[in-house]
Amino acid sequence: MTKQRITILDNEFTIHRFEATEPIPTNIFGSKYYWIGKTDEELSVVCDSNITLNSSKSDGNWSILKLVGQLDFSLVGILANITRALSEAGISIVALSTFDTDYIMVRTAKVEQAKEVLIEAEYQVD
Repeated sequence: MTKQRITILDNEFTIHRFEATEPIPTNIFGSKYYWIGKTDEELSVVCDSNITLNSSKSDGNWSILKLVGQLDFSLVGILANITRALSEAGISIVALSTFDTDYIMVRTAKVEQAKEVLIEAEYQVD
């Protein structure tokens, strides 16, 4: 039985790290997709790699896999099952979530392998 559908976003992404006291860089709003994470220790931003940010650290060459559809908060193990399959194949990930769904970042150099692994695990990957 086929599991949920996963799409691969067209963009390539970079993860940026800022000091916790720094403001959110406004040019990220030019990115079609972006994530902002703020704690008392840091400010992290994920955005299109073509957006230039003056961050203290950055790590580029990431692709993003999107779990298609709204995932109810009561669902259990969806992200765990996907990340387990990728982990067993030696593919590291960074997980991102929104209110409706989850996203998984994988190195762009590993995105085709990730696609093959997930198809083998019976996910539909576009």
